[in-house]
Amino acid sequence: MSVRRVMPDIRSEAMEESRDFYALLGFEEVMNLGWVMTLASPTAPTAQVTFISQDRSAPVVPDLSVEVDDVDAAFAAVQASGAEIVHTLRDEEWGVRRFFVRDPNGRVVNVLSHR
Repeated sequence: MSVRRVMPDIRSEAMEESRDFYALLGFEEVMNLGWVMTLASPTAPTAQVTFISQDRSAPVVPDLSVEVDDVDAAFAAVQASGAEIVHTLRDEEWGVRRFFVRDPNGRVVNVLSHR
């Protein structure tokens, strides 16, 4: 299993203002579902930041997202470790397969793969 990208997830009620501010630093909007928006660098597309007002299918807003090439293998490894699964492995309607796990610092990590 390999990591494809890591991005912070920032809880926000100021989506448009966040997009406009980060545009000053060179970020462009690459995804917007209304409740979640991702901005990326046009020259380094894996340099991203996500803003979330709520999570439509999970009980909490994650603190960071880690995209892996095999989310099923990651889920099996995390589950076998005994770490707390906050949101079980599932396919989401927007094209990702994901789960949430709590890290040793109490942070919620969204682990995902694109389908």
